[in-house]
Amino acid sequence: MAPSYKLTYFPVKALGEPIRFLLSYGEKDFEDYRFQEGDWPKLKPSMPFGKTPVLEIDGKQTHQSVAISRYLGKQFGLSGKDDWENLEIDMIVDTISDFRAAIANYHYDADENSKQKKWDPLKKETIPYYTKKFDEVVKANGGYLAAGKLTWADFYFVAILDYLNHMAKEDLVANQPNLKALREKVLGLPAIKAWVAKRPPTDL
Repeated sequence: MAPSYKLTYFPVKALGEPIRFLLSYGEKDFEDYRFQEGDWPKLKPSMPFGKTPVLEIDGKQTHQSVAISRYLGKQFGLSGKDDWENLEIDMIVDTISDFRAAIANYHYDADENSKQKKWDPLKKETIPYYTKKFDEVVKANGGYLAAGKLTWADFYFVAILDYLNHMAKEDLVANQPNLKALREKVLGLPAIKAWVAKRPPTDL
């Protein structure tokens, strides 16, 4: 019997979207449970470490979006062929997480004075540095982020890109031709195209 899947997350793309992309690519039916923010306090105690996204697989809770994505990548043939290729994938995904954290450090800063001081370094230094580096990596890997082929790293990056763009207030791949082509390639996959067409519309 095929496993059952239930994703629990806020009503946004953000860190839940890589999981949704991968389940869609694997042609797996899943319950996409999007709770409202007001329901979070009563739901939080039932979540591992009080955080989401949480993916239930046959009723067993799993957490941490990268770990879940790595697992699903293995299930759906999107991992490396050996330990070295898997290291390549892990390195780039962890770097994507570093990039996300840098942008989130600005976006979620509740102190307006502190937040404004972070704006110029983020826009003039951090974002150009990372996007240029990522673009070079894609070019060197024949159009992909790792291992010279389509892997779960590509899904992870493209799936959280709307979230990153929202926080950064710009299209981060607009001036990076290889990243832009990668986004189009992933979004053009039939299963991903179908998911994007039916998912609930959200800014982030």
